[in-house]
Amino acid sequence: MKLIIATIKPFKLEEVREALTAAGATGMMVTEIKGYGAQSGHTEIYRGAEYAVNFVPKVRIELVVADALVESIISTIEATAKTGKIGDGKIFVLNVEEAVRVRTGETGADAI
Repeated sequence: MKLIIATIKPFKLEEVREALTAAGATGMMVTEIKGYGAQSGHTEIYRGAEYAVNFVPKVRIELVVADALVESIISTIEATAKTGKIGDGKIFVLNVEEAVRVRTGETGADAI
């Protein structure tokens, strides 16, 4: 099993969610976050005053998937979240040693 963590632009969330569901993802966790990467924030003008936006709004998606689905899920996120502009996000993949479904006590792949 793998934990896939993806940060994407907020307006892409629904499109990515629909594509992941179609690709076989059975569940996900979504968190609104703020951060910066290569763009290091940006400046905006509001009512004639310029100010720095140091942290850019993003959405963090977390999924635990079977090893067989990892490449498919990563490809799906890449294809649907990409705008071609700076700040499209990142995808991280980590090993998951164990999973337990609290309600039933199922473990391993049965729990996801």
